[in-house]
Amino acid sequence: MADSSGNSEEAEGRALGTSTGAGSGDGGIKEQDRLLPIANVGRIMKQMLPPNAKISKEAKETMQECVSEFISFVTAEASDRCHKEKRKTVNGDDICWALGTLGFDDYAEPMRRYLHKYREVEGDRSASNGLNTRSSNFGTGDGQTLFDDMDRNDPSTSRRY
Repeated sequence: MADSSGNSEEAEGRALGTSTGAGSGDGGIKEQDRLLPIANVGRIMKQMLPPNAKISKEAKETMQECVSEFISFVTAEASDRCHKEKRKTVNGDDICWALGTLGFDDYAEPMRRYLHKYREVEGDRSASNGLNTRSSNFGTGDGQTLFDDMDRNDPSTSRRY
């Protein structure tokens, strides 16, 4: 899934800590700093299951590794773009671009719509409050996932259970 310049292979190497460039590796990052908290991962997994379902520790740990690796992989690709454009800040548009570049088109478009909706709501909040407020649980206050509204409205991105 690399483009003609091999960017995604380079990003994957950094995400896996196997890049051959200068300053490669994890730089001594502790596992607890590299992985998402397992309680959070388990809570998200539980939301998608029937109330009486249980999740093994092994399943949570496996998912924890996968989602942490996925985030690193996508972020590394977005960071490459910022570096080439001589920018220091990775933004939501960069993440959406990276998702598409890496072949995650099923996620890139819903994420773009979510980002647009988020910016609209945040703009409205800032204008009405006269403050620049941020909500850490935008779209998730009632247990919904970020893509629930989009999944219901767009059959091309419907969940495949």
